[in-house]
Amino acid sequence: MKYSGWPEKGELVVGDVDEIEDFGVFVDLKEYEDKRGLVHISEVASGWIKNVRDHVGEGQTVVCKVLDVDEDSQQIDLSIKDVNDHQRSDKIQEWKNEQKADNWMLLAFGEDVSDEQYASVANELLAEFGSLYDGFEQAAIHGPEALSDSDLTDEEVEQLVDTARDNVSVPYVTVTGYVDLRSPNSNGVDDVQEALQAAEGNGEVPDEVELDVTYVGSPEYRIRVKAPNYKTAESELEAAADRAAVAIEEHGGSGEYHRERRSDDE
Repeated sequence: MKYSGWPEKGELVVGDVDEIEDFGVFVDLKEYEDKRGLVHISEVASGWIKNVRDHVGEGQTVVCKVLDVDEDSQQIDLSIKDVNDHQRSDKIQEWKNEQKADNWMLLAFGEDVSDEQYASVANELLAEFGSLYDGFEQAAIHGPEALSDSDLTDEEVEQLVDTARDNVSVPYVTVTGYVDLRSPNSNGVDDVQEALQAAEGNGEVPDEVELDVTYVGSPEYRIRVKAPNYKTAESELEAAADRAAVAIEEHGGSGEYHRERRSDDE
């Protein structure tokens, strides 16, 4: 994906060295459509420069700082020397992430997705999250809820979430479900308490998983699971609900698992 329009002054941009002259370097901007900038020789590196080619080569990918933009003259002035190693590393990683997200968009909507739909979905993600990658990451972590404030269709949300959960590696995911626990016995409170302890795993939950059960409103209890990936989180969530249901049913009660909250808002 490439942006239309112009970069802003002070922005960091990624580009390929397109042409080298004695007076400076022309850079083809990889993130903007049909945009090319100039790095004057004085902005290539600190200190005196005898030969520009000692510092950059044609085809080299560089990170530049935008010094000035003149739309009337179609000119973008850039600097390579004003970008430190940390900024360069972060910007390259950000750009690589957006390349991944661009591929995920094609996986989600197909290689033949129309330019109009691609732009519409991309603009929604950019407006909500600031980047395509962050949009996919949030969709992988939080599912459809992450996109609930967008104007995307239900089908588009489903396609994005499915693709995100199949492809995005995130440091953790958190999923939530609910279980209704009922006991007809006079000591039903004890029955429910035993079922909740069963849901929490009785020490059998993997070390990398955080699981907690909280009261929402009788007979509903929230199960929240934090895990390294979506598959593990979903599996542990369902297992917790199953343990609670089995425990309460052993006392003649009933347990029902559901993903959406049913009791009144707290």
